Amino acid sequence: MARKRAKELNGGEIAEFLVNITREKPLLPLMVPMVVVLWLAERWIAPFSNWVPLVVAIWTTIQYERFQRRQIIEDINHKWQQLVTSTSPTTPNEPCEWLNKLVIDIWPNFLDPKISRTISSIVAKRLKYKKPPFLEKIELQEFSLGSSPPTLGAHGVHWYTSGEQRILKMGFDWKTSDMSVMLLAKLAPPLMGTAKIVVNNLQIKGKVLLMPVLEGQAILFSFESPPELRVGVAFGSGGSQSLPATELPGVSSWLEKVFAETLGKKLVEPRRGCFTLPPVNLKKRPSEGLLSVTVLSARNLLSADNDSHPSNLALDRSLQTFVEVVTEDLSRRTSVKRGTRPVWEETFNMVLRTQSEAIKFNLYQWRENGVKFDFLASLEIMVRYAEDDSTIFWAIGPDSCALAKRAPYDGKEVEMVVPFEESNAGELSVKLVLREWHESDGSSSSLALSSIPSQPSISGSNFQPGTGRKLKVTIVEGKDLLTKSSKSDAYVKLRYGKTLRKTKTIAQGSGPKWNQTFEFDEIGGGEYLRVNCYNADVFGDDHVGSARVNLEGLVEGSVRDVWIPLEKVNRGELRLQIQAQKKEDLDGSSSLGRRKEVGLIELSIIEARDLVGADLRGTSDPYVRVHYGGLKRRTKVIHKTVNPRWDQTLEFPDTGSSLVLHVKDYNALLPTSNIGHCTVEYENLAPNVMADKWIPLQGVTKGEIHIQIARKVPELEKKLSTDPTKSLSKGALEISLQSSELLKKIQSSVKEGEIDDLPQTLAELERAKLEQDGYMSQLETERALLLEKIAELYREMNDSSPSSAFAE
Repeated sequence: MARKRAKELNGGEIAEFLVNITREKPLLPLMVPMVVVLWLAERWIAPFSNWVPLVVAIWTTIQYERFQRRQIIEDINHKWQQLVTSTSPTTPNEPCEWLNKLVIDIWPNFLDPKISRTISSIVAKRLKYKKPPFLEKIELQEFSLGSSPPTLGAHGVHWYTSGEQRILKMGFDWKTSDMSVMLLAKLAPPLMGTAKIVVNNLQIKGKVLLMPVLEGQAILFSFESPPELRVGVAFGSGGSQSLPATELPGVSSWLEKVFAETLGKKLVEPRRGCFTLPPVNLKKRPSEGLLSVTVLSARNLLSADNDSHPSNLALDRSLQTFVEVVTEDLSRRTSVKRGTRPVWEETFNMVLRTQSEAIKFNLYQWRENGVKFDFLASLEIMVRYAEDDSTIFWAIGPDSCALAKRAPYDGKEVEMVVPFEESNAGELSVKLVLREWHESDGSSSSLALSSIPSQPSISGSNFQPGTGRKLKVTIVEGKDLLTKSSKSDAYVKLRYGKTLRKTKTIAQGSGPKWNQTFEFDEIGGGEYLRVNCYNADVFGDDHVGSARVNLEGLVEGSVRDVWIPLEKVNRGELRLQIQAQKKEDLDGSSSLGRRKEVGLIELSIIEARDLVGADLRGTSDPYVRVHYGGLKRRTKVIHKTVNPRWDQTLEFPDTGSSLVLHVKDYNALLPTSNIGHCTVEYENLAPNVMADKWIPLQGVTKGEIHIQIARKVPELEKKLSTDPTKSLSKGALEISLQSSELLKKIQSSVKEGEIDDLPQTLAELERAKLEQDGYMSQLETERALLLEKIAELYREMNDSSPSSAFAE
């Protein structure tokens, strides 16, 4: 037995045991030499006794058994603590001063600007379309929450379990008087004038609930009950202020109502917000989404005349119901179905205006020969875009637990069975498909209101900032349009900024086809395209629906083809094709003949390397601003890198102006910083030859930018020069050499197993191949022209030879 026990021991366990014995018996190191000396003396002086080794062995065995027993107890206690933590329905109320200390430290530089940007964007959009009747217009000028963070869990926090859902409960107390929120209001007639409204203090007090879902990928949060809310309002003066600095009637109560309604509709139980915790952040900015909603079926429905007892389900076989699907501005209805388990399987397209949107499903009972519908029940499904390009759907599950699902990419179906919020009212099955998110280019001013100084734009100025691009909007067709009479002559009105357009009238029932294209000058600041559809009638045109189309994130050269559902009606969609194009320069380059005569400068901004890190983390968010004479262009922003790759091509009329590139670091709150500039020399370039250059950046200690530039002279390609193959042969030779180098690089990478840069190298090789094909095609054209010219000269020589003259 002793041998078997000895085999089980290992060096680490023996060492741990010795350290433990030394810690518990501090006199042991002194006693061991003494015992050894006594034992040796006894061994040689009186060899008849072996009691000393026996005593030591027994004592060591007892100590080791105690040590091993203590280790087992500690291990069991640790496992028990983990089990209690994960399964205990309620934990003790714990103080969290450490949490408030952390919030105080990270609030000024992280939480305050981040939350301020998010809330300012929501408030700006809400004020744009939701305002009191006594105000003609109201704009958000400044928004900052200040330096005073909220206090969390002042009286402790604790976990409890509801069904299978674990919930963290804590107090929330926020009282701040150093916030900076300024509104500029213009009064509606018959009142006149403008006023600055300043929100100078805010108090919110209540209980907050936090619920982890999707295995920790998101946290749902809400107030347990409506919180106490107070809003302090002051009225400024000066600037565009045309009213005295006294309180406008109803403004304070209106603002408190707006705050209370916003919290009540979104963040008070059972309404819950969502904070995503994705493993990656792709730095995308979606501005609008298109969601396909399919109402599948329902079960266990009850009539409005029956109570909620299950035995009454048999009495509701004649029950006729329909479902209304509602977003903030859009509603759609299913057909009427009979029974307590109706099946609809009807699909609608819904528009999501923000990254987080609520889809509401209202259940109504339809009565034959009835004038009104009876409301039975409702439920709500929330949709939110996550930073890893996925979409999260959540709702109230059975027993008020959190029901959440995640679609990892656009086009992934999610099916949910959600109980109605009213008690024992049944449940609804729906299928949700996020078709696409339209990305924003970050140009919307509402995303960075805290960094923009107050601008009294509401006082009467009609100036609207342009982006230098043209928008081509094609009204293609419509379907399922609402018709109030047997005759349907549909037409569409468009409004973008101050520009109005109207299509022709089409008499094609509920599915007209227009195929008309209109052009608009693109306006910055997140301006919507407003669409109104009408049915022409002799006694007055009927309005059959409207829509607001978000035009952010349009990429030049690509067409956005979308079906837009009409708002304020129960059905109807319009198909639009939207495209953004560069606006032709006004210095003569708008006409094709002028472009051919002057020529173009084609500049391709490929990449940069080893740029200066402008951020604290040692990286930058670089983009390039190009100055060519009086023209200015810019590339897209590449986030968190010092080795960006743009691959963007810009064109300018060849006027001989200086070409300067400014590499800048994008910052949403602070002014952009310059991380280098350079001047591109192109005057000595041969026509129609692409030059490839790495140019060091000036004004900084490091950094280079990679460009390709060419002087395009279209007319020269059709004319025969004295040496037509000189520049073309040189360009083709350069591309051939470049292709050979790229092939060698690919072979070396494959041989050494370094395949990280292989996709980029293959893309460069493909680009070189395309350029080489262009050169070869141009060489073939020049060769054909040269042979034709030689043949023509040969014929002229034969016609003018002496033999021909003699023959005549």
